[in-house]
Amino acid sequence: MLTLLTLHPNVSCVNIVFMSRDSTDQSTYHHGDLRSALIKAAAAEIERSGYENLSLRELAASLDVSRAAPYRHFADRRALLAALAAQGFAELAEIYRAAAGKTPQARLAASGRAYLAFAAERPQLFRLMFVSDLFNAGATPPDPALLQVAGTCYALFEGMVAATLPDADDRAIKATTIAHMSSSYGFALLRMDDRLKPFMYGRLTQSELIDAVLSTKVTALPRAAGRKRRNST
Repeated sequence: MLTLLTLHPNVSCVNIVFMSRDSTDQSTYHHGDLRSALIKAAAAEIERSGYENLSLRELAASLDVSRAAPYRHFADRRALLAALAAQGFAELAEIYRAAAGKTPQARLAASGRAYLAFAAERPQLFRLMFVSDLFNAGATPPDPALLQVAGTCYALFEGMVAATLPDADDRAIKATTIAHMSSSYGFALLRMDDRLKPFMYGRLTQSELIDAVLSTKVTALPRAAGRKRRNST
């Protein structure tokens, strides 16, 4: 028969267990740790079900926190996706910085291979970064932090392109950069969506296809000064 004396230790043990769990939650998700945990969980979740289907409620449940907890760090789902995309651009920027090669052309090719590998390994993050509406100027303006890190990433790539065109002016560099990026971007999406069929590539291997995409010759625009001289004659 249970008495007050026998109940007391059991109740204390239960309380200790719940206090321990509460303390663990607080120690794990304080001072911004929950923000990082949400981004990490979101990165994994979008690869499983697509960024369009990401749910803050389900993320909160997976991290064993309240439904309201994510809103302490992100105003809404779009804000979390913007933070995730910003992290993706920061990672891509580091990939560009790490691109190795003895010549500017070799470094540009290395960065292109890394870009395509990034797209193949993390397709939903790639889509979030390059296909989603996060950069559209709609009812909700683009996140400033996202714009900044994406701009930095692009500037790094443009700098690598510029290094291969020592005599080109700014117009030619920008046109060539967009041409190179369009080629790699288009190939990444074609491959991702299974739009490259055997009748299209025949006996070409994936490595050979990538080499072909990255070796595409881009005809740079003529120098602006040269155009002015020709127009004046």
